[in-house]
Amino acid sequence: MAPTSPSSSARTASAASVCGEILANDSQLTIQGDWVLDHYSELQARVRQILGTHSSSNLQGDLSGLGRIDTAGAALLAELLGAPALADLADTASGLTEERRALLHAVATAMGNRSEPAPPSYSPVKTFLAVTGQQVEELYDLLRLLLAFIGETLAALAYNLPRPRRWRMTAFVASIHDTGLNALPIVALLTFLVGAVVAFLGATVLESFGATIYTVNLVAFSFLREFGVLLAAILLAGRTASSFTAHIGAMKVNEELDAIRTLGLSPVELLVLPRVLAMMISLPILTFVGMISGMIGGAAVCAMVLDISPTQFLAIVEQDIAVRHFLVGLSKAPVFAFLIAVIGCLEGFKVSGSAQSVGEHTTSSVVQSIFMVILLDSIAALFFMEMGW
Repeated sequence: MAPTSPSSSARTASAASVCGEILANDSQLTIQGDWVLDHYSELQARVRQILGTHSSSNLQGDLSGLGRIDTAGAALLAELLGAPALADLADTASGLTEERRALLHAVATAMGNRSEPAPPSYSPVKTFLAVTGQQVEELYDLLRLLLAFIGETLAALAYNLPRPRRWRMTAFVASIHDTGLNALPIVALLTFLVGAVVAFLGATVLESFGATIYTVNLVAFSFLREFGVLLAAILLAGRTASSFTAHIGAMKVNEELDAIRTLGLSPVELLVLPRVLAMMISLPILTFVGMISGMIGGAAVCAMVLDISPTQFLAIVEQDIAVRHFLVGLSKAPVFAFLIAVIGCLEGFKVSGSAQSVGEHTTSSVVQSIFMVILLDSIAALFFMEMGW
């Protein structure tokens, strides 16, 4: 007679495995057969059928007919009888080996200690604090990245300024043409219209006091100190910062930045420095144009509505408006220009590689630039007021 191989013996034992069964007599359940993973689907269906008609707290079990069992079968028994009842039954049932008692007791204890996750509670205060904390953290990361990029830009600028052979004159001149010359008409037109509006408002308010002549002081003072530089900076933030972001972002999408680095060139030196320097030259010029255009708009309204001739307008400006107001307004232009250019370039480098990302970071650069311009202008206004300038 040929000897039986181990594999054939395993197949024979598997074929002889008897699927577990539950004999129900009212609330008394008799557990029979093998409760193992091989019969899990059939046993699970039978357990759910019984639980659909009975409550597990009212069921009592008899394990005298239990065959083989593993953790899958023990888990089904705990679901059927309840974990505490299975633990008690494992201790008191007759006919169980010590190994099966230990297995049933361990599974019952583990499932008994398992607690259902508590439903999430909604608290408006906690939600507000969580959202606020997340936004503060995002703002901190943004400022930290911006300061790091400013430092990198200043380091590259300090390295390249003493070395004229490294200057990118073609890119520098092209950036001046784009940021300065092309923006000149819109800046002049906008400041002219705003100057006319300020003159109208000043005339309306001051007429009640019989002091319409001070409309000239209002227009000149506001445009020399604030409106000239502020309007020009906001226009460049919306027009030029978005252009910088879109250009550099498109280069990143097309992997041109990787090609620049592969050639051993610095993207900051090649793309950022010409734009930053061009902005720092263009914005003071546009600020001066904005100041002049705004006062021309105010002078036009004064001539048409208040019978103040342009000659009288200029005489009042020369007599009452000090030069320091012009210098205060002009001194803010290079700082605003540097921040606008740096933010626009940084957002371009942050593009992740898709057209949607280019649009998102373009919008972000405009918002950040305008916000930083207005914030710094407010701080500068308070500083100059406290200094008496």
